[in-house]
Amino acid sequence: MTDDRLAATAQAQRLESLGRLAGGVAHDFNNMLAVIVNYAAFIAEEVATAAQTDPGRWGSVVADVAQVTQAANRAAELTRQLLAFARREVVQPRVLNLNDAVATVKRLLARTLGDDVDLVTDPGADLWPVLADAGQVEQMLVNLSINARDAMPDGGVLRISTTNVTVDDASVAGGSPVTPGRYVRLRVSDTGTGMPAEVADKVFEPFFTTKPDGRGTGLGLATVYGIVTGADGTITVTSHPGAGTTFTVLLPVTDDADAWEPVEPASYIRTPKGEMVLVVEDEPALREVTARILTRAGYRVLTARGGVEAVAIAESHDGPIHLLLTDVVMPTMLGKEVSERISAVRPDIETLFMSGYAQPVLASQGRLEPGVALVDKPFSEAALLAKAAQVLNGHFKGFKTRRGR
Repeated sequence: MTDDRLAATAQAQRLESLGRLAGGVAHDFNNMLAVIVNYAAFIAEEVATAAQTDPGRWGSVVADVAQVTQAANRAAELTRQLLAFARREVVQPRVLNLNDAVATVKRLLARTLGDDVDLVTDPGADLWPVLADAGQVEQMLVNLSINARDAMPDGGVLRISTTNVTVDDASVAGGSPVTPGRYVRLRVSDTGTGMPAEVADKVFEPFFTTKPDGRGTGLGLATVYGIVTGADGTITVTSHPGAGTTFTVLLPVTDDADAWEPVEPASYIRTPKGEMVLVVEDEPALREVTARILTRAGYRVLTARGGVEAVAIAESHDGPIHLLLTDVVMPTMLGKEVSERISAVRPDIETLFMSGYAQPVLASQGRLEPGVALVDKPFSEAALLAKAAQVLNGHFKGFKTRRGR
């Protein structure tokens, strides 16, 4: 094995360890954020009403609560980035043409890069299909492009190109980071300040940044790394001080004839008619706020502190239970087992999972299984009620497949 491949392997192992840690932290953090976000929303609602009659007293409180909400939302975005880096984010891959993603992002970047950055795209002809999450691919392109813009404070050229490549045994022997096969290569290059080798070696590590305080979290490139490796691809960086930087992504060509895609229902408002919901959550504050959201909307609610208690309630409750709303990662019994055991005694019950760290339990290689409904933590009141309504109306029972080429 070449020195480059040994270094790449060591880096991958180090980042995998960091990823496991990041995923565990994000799970607990998302529980706390869900409590903060929703109780702040309750307070905001009451204070806004009070401010209508006494703005002099309550007007500043409205602004204070808005600051709390804004900070919580920023923290939620950080945990999403951590989960993407850790490859613990649930994804919904489909067959993609990377040129389509580049075209979409180009329209967005044209408004955000600034007039002093010349964005050039070079799409490859007859590009082979890849299997990836479209939203994540676009996020990857945006992160790489914004990073390139920051490396060109005086302006420059940002080039995004795609092409088909075939890696053979000779390429692998020469140090290629991927196994032989067909790939789509994506390159994002800039004419910026560049980086020395000791910096380039660390750019994918979370919270590593060379930007001044307040200019970056150090999670942008870590997120990119997680997205690429989660799609079974590789990413490498080539850079020299004063000579710009190039990120090269290789994504394997898909041979998957059937790529699952859920039929996402359109947004709508549903008026609950007193349906019974069994909420299973081991975090007391989150269990309370979830029950309060549902009760305010017109549902009736039963609560359980864990799987054993939930199964007992399902077996003993006199009357229908229409929806099981259960956390995924809990001690003693995971959410998936809770659903299976309760569905065995109540076959008509619908299930909605909630989690900020669902990947180890619900997904195969990070992919949400067909028919599984999930609301991400930290969820808002509107998001939870919309997802519950969709599940109760049977929208997650219908799925389609998309044919690859």
